[in-house]
Amino acid sequence: MLDTGPAVVGATGGSGTRVVARILRHAGLFIGTELNQMEDALKLGGYSDRWINVSLFHRNGPLPTAVERAMLDDLGNVLREHCSGVGPAQTWGWKEPRSIYLLEFFHAHLPAFRFLHVVRDGRDMARAVNQRQLEKHGEAAGIPIDLPATVRSISLWSRINLAAASFGETRLGDRYLRIRFEDLCARPVEVAAEIIGFLELDGDAAVAALDEIVPPGSLGRWRTDDPGTIAELERVGSEALVELGYGLSGR
Repeated sequence: MLDTGPAVVGATGGSGTRVVARILRHAGLFIGTELNQMEDALKLGGYSDRWINVSLFHRNGPLPTAVERAMLDDLGNVLREHCSGVGPAQTWGWKEPRSIYLLEFFHAHLPAFRFLHVVRDGRDMARAVNQRQLEKHGEAAGIPIDLPATVRSISLWSRINLAAASFGETRLGDRYLRIRFEDLCARPVEVAAEIIGFLELDGDAAVAALDEIVPPGSLGRWRTDDPGTIAELERVGSEALVELGYGLSGR
């Protein structure tokens, strides 16, 4: 089983990973049977709840041996349950956005681990209703609690996405792919084909994309903010906005 997966979809919350998971199911990827309405793997979500903040607490050094062993034992149990319905030689994985916080651990212990990193403009994300990652993990990730909510949101978005991009590019190599949700909406067949090819699946990208992708009305919502709000979000998130291909308004 370990030589055929996992393929993991991760992101900061609200990045559009649900549609990516549906494309992958169309293309034949086993993503589990116990899923919520967002296509998140429930067993892996529980794993994230138990271990992300522990991992973040030790982010400046190696995990203590006892902690790493406990995480590994727990992961083994979770994956046995998650994969109970996977077919012989079937490519498998999961969509649990918060997996983005555990890349180093998964890379160390899952030899065929591939990571599909989904990014959406942090200025949009700062205005999203879904701020559960910030609520659950922001303080553990070192985001000051005395900042405005939108500033805390884009701070977490910047920190986590830049770390994932750096780790993916330097450590995962060809087992890492980053896509922007905006590109998926603008060029659905092309980007879906890139995703399917990355995971070496056999599905029809055109069918998968056209069946699932409907650009949400919230895309680009940050542009309606007042200039002062936009300027502050761009000040805080400038490095990530530029690095991830969004740029800054007026430039």
